[in-house]
Amino acid sequence: MKKIVPVIIIIIALPIVSIFAKNMIAKTVVSTGVRAVTGLKLDMKSFNIGIFRSAIDINNLRLFNPRQFEDRLMIDIPEIYVDYDLGALLTKKIHLEEVRLNLNEFIVVKNKQGELNLDSLKAIKEQKETTKESSKKKTKAPNLQIDVLELKIGKVIYKDYHNRATPSVKEYKVNINERYENIDDPKKLANLIVLKALTNTPIANLTGFDLGLLDEGVGATLGVALKAGEAVTDTAKEATEKVTDTLKSILPFGGKEEGK
Repeated sequence: MKKIVPVIIIIIALPIVSIFAKNMIAKTVVSTGVRAVTGLKLDMKSFNIGIFRSAIDINNLRLFNPRQFEDRLMIDIPEIYVDYDLGALLTKKIHLEEVRLNLNEFIVVKNKQGELNLDSLKAIKEQKETTKESSKKKTKAPNLQIDVLELKIGKVIYKDYHNRATPSVKEYKVNINERYENIDDPKKLANLIVLKALTNTPIANLTGFDLGLLDEGVGATLGVALKAGEAVTDTAKEATEKVTDTLKSILPFGGKEEGK
């Protein structure tokens, strides 16, 4: 009996240790991936992987500005949901079947020296270098595939410290809720978020930031944008039409107009 007790304890403990280890590994992978794309520090309050499902829930992810900016925070994302393909991860590919980003605030800052925090994002830096053809050595992007991205952005704040004793602060409620498909590059994801955050605000004009540069980086991804829920509506409509067509072919009066 004494020998059986330790075995039982090990059997019970193994799943707990496994889940904890899986959380730690996945959190490290996500942190490394975000830093590789943005080049910035980040923090996550909680990170949980589903036990019986291939899903990740991240709460309160915050992306921070470099030290030369007066404001510490650049992006506040209260909720992130990721449904991933475990089999693809085992082959060193990142295949995310669904990603939901609920971005509460995007803070654009121009510091006292006139530098813009957006230019600190690694994805934007590399996009500028690629456009100018000044970068001979290209960084190989991680092998990423996002099937469906649901992007929500609440508000964008612009803070201008340049040549001011106190900053000029402007807030824009953009209320973006859109759906994208087939994103195959993490840099495109970063560029897409910045582009959508700024498009419906005058911030690009106020700062001289080139939105056309991001448009080039995103490419055809913008072409598949849908309002969230629109795809579901379309799918339901298609299903209804198929059922209707089937009934017409089965019923005796199918395909005949009334009165003929």
